[in-house]
Amino acid sequence: MAFVVSLGAHPGRSGRVCMSADQNGKDAPILLRAARGELVERPPVWLMRQAGRYMEAFREYSDKYSFRHRSETPEIAIELSLQPWRAFQTDGVIMFSDILTPLPAIGIEFDMVRGVGPRISNPVRSFEDLQNVTAASSFNPERDLSFVGTTLNALRDETAGKTTLLGFVGCPWTLAAYSMEGKGDKNLMKTKKILFSQPDVAHQLLDTLADVISKYIIYQIEQGAQVVQLFDSWAHHLSPEQYEKFSLPYTAKVVTTVKAWLSETGRSVPLIFFANGCGGKLELIKHALQGKVDVIQVDWSVNIADARERLGPEFVIQGNVDPLTLLGAETVIKDTVTKCCEDAGRRHILNLGHGVVQGTPESAVDLFCQTARNLKYAEVVEKLGKQ
Repeated sequence: MAFVVSLGAHPGRSGRVCMSADQNGKDAPILLRAARGELVERPPVWLMRQAGRYMEAFREYSDKYSFRHRSETPEIAIELSLQPWRAFQTDGVIMFSDILTPLPAIGIEFDMVRGVGPRISNPVRSFEDLQNVTAASSFNPERDLSFVGTTLNALRDETAGKTTLLGFVGCPWTLAAYSMEGKGDKNLMKTKKILFSQPDVAHQLLDTLADVISKYIIYQIEQGAQVVQLFDSWAHHLSPEQYEKFSLPYTAKVVTTVKAWLSETGRSVPLIFFANGCGGKLELIKHALQGKVDVIQVDWSVNIADARERLGPEFVIQGNVDPLTLLGAETVIKDTVTKCCEDAGRRHILNLGHGVVQGTPESAVDLFCQTARNLKYAEVVEKLGKQ
């Protein structure tokens, strides 16, 4: 049954002013405590893209409504967000939305074409195009993205004290790449041409997006998000040198702004950072984001024990099971989850290395979550001597 919400029910800009009891101390949900760096009794578990077409209940909506209708209609977005939690008892509920959601609010229009992916109708490829991009100072998420606030408030009310509510955003580089390329592309030829021939265009767009994303994260937190994940989905398209130039400074600007606001307002909201294909960039990420993000998500291209060693003790680590493992036998799923958690040690949040793929059996996702819930760190310490 769909979750019904009153569209006029969400609060204004002030959002949730007081920290509710479920956010503090031992009573906080396990994923929230782990993301803060606290030692918990078992690995918390959730999955990127856990609300998706692999679920029959999800397909009842995706077969009927367009993506943007689903993500921008709170009643539907709330229902889709809650489905995996109800089905698999995940330790996190992540709002159903998309990293591109704020773009139309600054004049960059997109649509999601089934079987193809996002399409930008007015790509940004010149200074002239930049004139059509709304200034970050005019971006008002309460006005422009009120459906996100409605969704988050209802989800927070529904999940309070039971699980952790996650918001999310795309990083400036990834949103800029979509905006310049106009679509997903394996080579990013149009985007890279701009980087190498008109870098000032890219930098101006990146700077605008950094300010927009900062405001969007703050809005999500005001409306109930307890943890926010930043996705740099197209990080793998850049060399380490390019990544230092076109991505990390702008992500650092975002998280520095958000952390300053959190400090000023007395809030404790962990930030998770995920750079797709980040195995060769972990040291760069550590240097740029240490003290600015709390959790680093890694994909399956890097050994999680190696990632832990390279990142050091300052970060909680999240990941990193190959999503296609969930197409395997039950014993393979159990053994892979167990080994991932043992290799990661404590201060780890179990997740896939990327999103759940379409065609994944729901029973496999259930087993993935069950296996994590059945693990106890006390037993891992006894078995391996890992703290």
